[in-house]
Amino acid sequence: MLRELAKSIREYKKPSLMAPAFVSLEVILECIIPFVTAQLVNQIKAGCEFGVIVQYGAALVIMAGLSLFCGAMAGNYCATASCGFAKNLRKDMFYNIQGFSFQNIDKFSTASLVTRMTTDVMNVQLAYMMLVRLAIRCPLMLVFAFAMAFIMGGKMAAIFLLVIPVLGIGLFSIIRMTMPLFRKVFRKYDALNNSIQENVKGMRVVKAYVREEYEKEKFGRAAEDVCHDFTRAEKLLAFNNPLMQFCMYVVMIFVLYFGSYTIITSRGLDLDVGQFSSLLTYSFQILSSLMMLSMVFVMITIAGESAERIVEVLKEKSAITNPSHPVMDVPDGSIDFDGVSFKYSAKAEKMALSDIDLHIRSGETIGIIGGTGSSKTTLIQLISRLYDATEGTVRVGGIDVREYDMEVLRNQVAVVLQKNILFSGTIKDNLRWGNKEATGEELVEACRLAQADEFVSQFPQGYDTYIEQGGTNVSGGQKQRLCIARALLKKPKILILDDSTSAVDTKTDALIRKAFREFIPETTKIIIAQRTASVEDADRILVMDAGRIVACGTHKELLETSDIYREVYTSQNKAGDQDE
Repeated sequence: MLRELAKSIREYKKPSLMAPAFVSLEVILECIIPFVTAQLVNQIKAGCEFGVIVQYGAALVIMAGLSLFCGAMAGNYCATASCGFAKNLRKDMFYNIQGFSFQNIDKFSTASLVTRMTTDVMNVQLAYMMLVRLAIRCPLMLVFAFAMAFIMGGKMAAIFLLVIPVLGIGLFSIIRMTMPLFRKVFRKYDALNNSIQENVKGMRVVKAYVREEYEKEKFGRAAEDVCHDFTRAEKLLAFNNPLMQFCMYVVMIFVLYFGSYTIITSRGLDLDVGQFSSLLTYSFQILSSLMMLSMVFVMITIAGESAERIVEVLKEKSAITNPSHPVMDVPDGSIDFDGVSFKYSAKAEKMALSDIDLHIRSGETIGIIGGTGSSKTTLIQLISRLYDATEGTVRVGGIDVREYDMEVLRNQVAVVLQKNILFSGTIKDNLRWGNKEATGEELVEACRLAQADEFVSQFPQGYDTYIEQGGTNVSGGQKQRLCIARALLKKPKILILDDSTSAVDTKTDALIRKAFREFIPETTKIIIAQRTASVEDADRILVMDAGRIVACGTHKELLETSDIYREVYTSQNKAGDQDE
């Protein structure tokens, strides 16, 4: 896990090393200052001249200034290292996520990925900041301060050897009990973020159905659940402070009592005032270091689970990868399914697709009809290799899709998905997702084919109109047409419309299909639809049910041979038949 995280340090290795170096110098100076102070006290006690006091005072001021400088430099390098590390960590996670297949994304929920890139990275950043500074400072301070305390106080320093094991056992016990709780909390954070994301995205539905109170209660329960587990973990961690305070006061009482007793009984021979004052200072340094060390342990305890969740994302390999010698050209838009079956995971008991044998000629228009859950979308996702077939072979242009370079294949298979997404930016920006080099004329031409140019031209800013996140400032039908135009700009050999004209009227739908026939006759077109009117003029129509192709033919043939198709057609045209 640490090796994987360390890969994200990269250009911040120098500040990551400089921070501990300056911390070490700071600690050495802080440990020398009490020793010099003790010497000054003894000189004053012996009746030294004022010039000696000035010399000691100047030395102490210089050492204090250097210590302050080292501390400031350590803090500066520490901030640079930790923030840079967090930046690289987020970048590495995001880049890796971009390479995920749909199967990988199914494994991690969207809310979980968001939590890992925000809350978890922040926890690891704080832990790293402590590691490059406090985690170096505290052990060094313990070692140097203990050594100086033993030099100055002799056997009295043995009290620290008794206290440190007590603290170590206590901290280990606390960490052991809290780790499972934090692991549980972060899983619930994912659920909480998922609730927030779902609510914000569906705010219009919430308002329409007046479900605000229900959503508040649901969120309240999730937040209370997180709070409950976090409270349990924090209660256990809270024992850390009393334990530290107890050990600190035990040491202070011991040093004050036996130190004073030794000075009085030995009349300063075994322990003088200067040594005693420095011993007190070293006691504070040792105990404050232990206190800070306990804080580091707490942060590392919290960050440990976050680090594991981050590494899970970083180590996740895409289930779909390029072959070693990929094919870099798609000959044509023909599609062949030979004995294809598919299930979403190896653990799934049931196949989503079963025994698919289908052959589509380049330039054909294929319609797909079927009820909800009949795996229409799953079928077309195998063509662009968003998933790989579990059994059988999918070919495009006569070549197995697994032999293509994925970028080449997906550039020739344009998919307008069922859930249309527009990104924040202008209409031009969104359209150029299809072709970043597209000219203004090409943008207009694509929009004309998709029947989008008319409404875009009516906007005051035209193609420079700003689209809000998710396309909330355009209608569903407008969004669908812009997405179709975006796909057309790829000039693909295969165009797939996954129920992507459901929000447009039948007249516009017919115009879009007419434009396809007239202007892109050589492109293979696959249209998934709920209404038969959208596929009536297709060369062939597939009827799917329970992950199988149960019928195939033209509109006229299916009305005669397929009960499912005839039932769908009749139910959708019932009103028109009655009017006749």
